[in-house]
Amino acid sequence: MHHYLISLLIFIPLLAALVALFVSAGAKHYFRYSALLVSLLQLFVVVIMLGMYTTGGGLQLVEKKNWITLSLGSWGILKAEYFIGVDGLSLPLVVLSVVVMLIATISSWTIERNVKGYFILLLILNTAIIGSFTALDFLLFYLFFEFMLLPMFFLIAIWGGARREYASIKFFLYTLLGSIFILIAMIALYISVHDPSYSGELVHSFNLINMSDPANFISNSVLDPNNPWQIGPLDARLWAFLLLFLGFAIKLPMVPLHTWLPDAHVEAPTPVSVVLAALLLKIGGYGLLRIAFPIFPDAALYFSWFIGLMGVISIIYGGMNAMASKDLKRLIAYSSVSHMGYVLLGLASLTAEGVAGAVYQMVSHGIISALLFLIAGVLYDRTHDRTINNYSGLSSRMPSYTAVVLVGFFASMGLPGFSGFIAEIMVFLGAFHSGSINGLLPEAMAVIATAGLILSAAYYLWTLQRMFFGPYNLKGNISDDAMYDLNKREYVVMVPLALAALVFGIFPQLVINFIDPFAQSFSEFVLATGKSLTLNL
Repeated sequence: MHHYLISLLIFIPLLAALVALFVSAGAKHYFRYSALLVSLLQLFVVVIMLGMYTTGGGLQLVEKKNWITLSLGSWGILKAEYFIGVDGLSLPLVVLSVVVMLIATISSWTIERNVKGYFILLLILNTAIIGSFTALDFLLFYLFFEFMLLPMFFLIAIWGGARREYASIKFFLYTLLGSIFILIAMIALYISVHDPSYSGELVHSFNLINMSDPANFISNSVLDPNNPWQIGPLDARLWAFLLLFLGFAIKLPMVPLHTWLPDAHVEAPTPVSVVLAALLLKIGGYGLLRIAFPIFPDAALYFSWFIGLMGVISIIYGGMNAMASKDLKRLIAYSSVSHMGYVLLGLASLTAEGVAGAVYQMVSHGIISALLFLIAGVLYDRTHDRTINNYSGLSSRMPSYTAVVLVGFFASMGLPGFSGFIAEIMVFLGAFHSGSINGLLPEAMAVIATAGLILSAAYYLWTLQRMFFGPYNLKGNISDDAMYDLNKREYVVMVPLALAALVFGIFPQLVINFIDPFAQSFSEFVLATGKSLTLNL
């Protein structure tokens, strides 16, 4: 049975969604409790996976079956596999996904309109997210990646706010554009990579492990390097990397490809914002780490300075926009843009510390951003108003809520003792050491990026001062009767996240023990293989 744990994790939600199709729409409690049961079953499965996983190893709990085999005549044979597994990169993200989906399910209890459709879409989204983090076949990954688009589109478009149609269409178009870039690169890789396990015949493979081995490239280019009218081999690899990078950078999101995110967050219902910030953004970083960098290490080295620069720009620009935001949810959305810039900076450094920090930042930001959007949701559920200046002195009326807000804001600031601090300090160490270890990033880039810490402290502390301290006062059409403290359901979804941000800040080895072996082997492979390919081309 242990050989099918990941498949259970992926397909339990999909099976529950299919069963739910045949249940009457009036049975609202069935959909709520069935989604909750699915999340609890997934939590049980992931605990078993954690017990079986051996830190320091490579891919584990691997499932591999032939899926599609198609003869294409002179083009050879197309082969796609059902190939899934976990390692130090994917396992922490899978655990994060299961926990966040459980919390999103509980926080969805207040959904009253079209409950059946909502929970079916949430279950489908659950399957797509876990599948994306575990797929090791490019075609399989792409299908799961695309599978996320439709449920998220409808969750925003149907259950979102006043401008939900605009936000959902913008999200759809941006993500679809990124998917097209990835699809072009995937087709080019399919043509130029073969499966070495088949001798005597040309078998094209979507296997990501094969694709990351330069020995399996039929040629270094999908084009003819002898034809002066076509792109040379190195240029073709650079363009393919750029396509993948842009596709995943939209999902991350990176400035200036980020503009869909604040609109989507502002209009999405609270549980959907939680999933979007905590999980879907991480697919972008995961794609860079799993696909773009290992398959094109030479291009990763070539563009490392540019990637680091875009990370720094995202950190500063996101922080400045957060400070200018008047809507609490928009502020948190722009803080996500800023914090995902640290992922780019750590990844561009290609040091073990920087890469480990980038992965840790994805996990830490997943926890903290989920908490922050739940914090915004508490106010919106009571007042339908997220305008920061309409609140003052809330600490006197909502002390427990204020305590949770303090934890969430301080953790996102990167205050010592919280997981955000560990992630950011590792990224900064990696960026500072990059110049002396591999010569990729100048130290000035890391110095400039530290301004993001000042900006995050400024906009969070300013928000605390305006909303929670000083004389109690409400503006607009906010009723005083709505300002009551946390209820039991809100405690259940928020306190575990607050504790996790604190625990992983005090005991970071609980996560780093999984990440470190991957980060070490990843940085060594990209540097060594990238330099070798560059010399040979």
